[in-house]
Amino acid sequence: MTETDPLPPLREVIRAHGLSARKSLGQNFLLDLNLTRRIARSAGDLSDVTVVEVGPGPGGLTRALLMEGATKVVAIERDRRCIEALEEVAAAYPGRLELIEGDALAVDMTAHLDGRPGVVVANLPYNVGTALLVGWLESEPWPPWWQSLTLMFQREVAERLVAAPSTSAYGRLGVLTGWRAEARILFDVTPKAFTPPPKVWSSVVQLTPRAEPLACDGKTLSRVTAAAFGQRRKMLRQSLKSLGGDTAALIAAAGLEPTERAENVSVEGFVALARAVTAATNTK
Repeated sequence: MTETDPLPPLREVIRAHGLSARKSLGQNFLLDLNLTRRIARSAGDLSDVTVVEVGPGPGGLTRALLMEGATKVVAIERDRRCIEALEEVAAAYPGRLELIEGDALAVDMTAHLDGRPGVVVANLPYNVGTALLVGWLESEPWPPWWQSLTLMFQREVAERLVAAPSTSAYGRLGVLTGWRAEARILFDVTPKAFTPPPKVWSSVVQLTPRAEPLACDGKTLSRVTAAAFGQRRKMLRQSLKSLGGDTAALIAAAGLEPTERAENVSVEGFVALARAVTAATNTK
């Protein structure tokens, strides 16, 4: 059930608090209420979940989530300038908005779920978006604390998340995402929707966790993919040398060919490589 927003237009809030988006924090504010409500609705029924929002800024998406029926929103904001504006949102929706001033990379999300399933809905700051996503994909135990991630990324990053092998966008992010989640691009967002407008289009991506992903150590998989795609045009026998040890033996144990290139190796192939690295490490 949707609600009417009792607060002033976001432009007035920004003006009243003297806010401006800071490039150093990866900020681009969303002011279009129709767009923020569309993002909130795309996350599904929010009535029995705790919504985690990272980088709410002055609270445009936060307000949309609450209007679209979120029982509880946990908003994590590191920019102290925005806290007062967010406190006004909290006052307008009593008991439904918890504010955390701090770095989302250092916050234990599970401590704020109150026993409810968690979903993440966020216009992620550009400078930490991929780091946050990788951390959520490497969550332990699995299945993770989050039921879904509905996230705004630059279009180029979104394309990498959903990329298949043997395509130009396929890389480390595509492997890590494909390993543990199913991802799809929901819709694109014009630069004109933001203040200030970025130079690129953005996309809203939704990820849902795989119930039983292939067994693998996430940190090792991340290390293997970083090595392989660090020299993506080179053959595996060359690009994987940075891992140390017997490169040829690792490739053979994974059932791959030393002449293959990273961009043509499937998610399953990279998981096999990560397992081989783990096995070799454990036998030392």
